[in-house]
Amino acid sequence: MHRSRVYAILIDTPRDEADQAVAFWSAALGAPARPLPTEPQFVNLHEALPDLDLAVQAIDDGAPRMHIDIETDDIEAETARLLALGATQVTRWQECRVLRAPGGHLVCVLPVESAPDVFAAHARTWQ
Repeated sequence: MHRSRVYAILIDTPRDEADQAVAFWSAALGAPARPLPTEPQFVNLHEALPDLDLAVQAIDDGAPRMHIDIETDDIEAETARLLALGATQVTRWQECRVLRAPGGHLVCVLPVESAPDVFAAHARTWQ
């Protein structure tokens, strides 16, 4: 048994357009932009979504897109669950697993990042 929840929605933007995307989304959503000092490719749009993170991610591989991060207390079990539902594994990045869902969208499975009380309140339990 393990638990997981949607942790974040990421707006993947070509690196050379990331500053403009951050300025646009920050102003459009009224959400202060907060760069993550340890991972400069991410800029959090603070409190844009209740109980979820919304961030702009600078990417090197081209086309703009959006993807979902799912946080979990068991990366292997959550990855296996999503693979059984039809996702395919694309790659690994640090502790994360990058999957492609049916339809082509990316999903990243990562360790719990949110505050423990938020995870406990919103995570679903899977067998």
